[in-house]
Amino acid sequence: MKIIFVDGYNVINSWPDLKIKKNNNFDGARRSLIDTMHNYGVYNDCKVIIVFDAHKVLGSIQKVEAVNKNLSIIFTKDGETADSYIEKEVNLLGRKYEVIVVTSDWLEQQTIFQRGAVRMSSLEFYNEVLDVENSIRKRKNKSKILDKNILSDNIDLEILKKLEKIRRSK
Repeated sequence: MKIIFVDGYNVINSWPDLKIKKNNNFDGARRSLIDTMHNYGVYNDCKVIIVFDAHKVLGSIQKVEAVNKNLSIIFTKDGETADSYIEKEVNLLGRKYEVIVVTSDWLEQQTIFQRGAVRMSSLEFYNEVLDVENSIRKRKNKSKILDKNILSDNIDLEILKKLEKIRRSK
């Protein structure tokens, strides 16, 4: 099973569309990232774990929201960064599973290499996500074309023959 850890705020600050959105609606940017990661996880049949820093929120406790088998959202506890949470988890999972860490934090990238994970920069991941979204869009469009509601497919054969006879007689 492939597990992808996403440094949530790092990605929000790196992806062009989320960067713009966060200036007007930070929660909206976070929601967009969550929705995008949900689609990505389902499409690729992998587990995506988005980690958001709460280390500057005094008294906060770690909050884990398991959305479904493909997506979990983590808010770290007071005093714990997303980086330290990801490092700890990679230490546990890095040699058992295929683990990818999405972050543009240079120090984090170096640390996760040593713990058995592969790193991907936020912008590399952005391009991969765009490719997935395009594939989903193409699949939907193809499905719409195949799902056209054609009258001749839904009408009794005898009636269809009579209609064809009427059409030709004009």
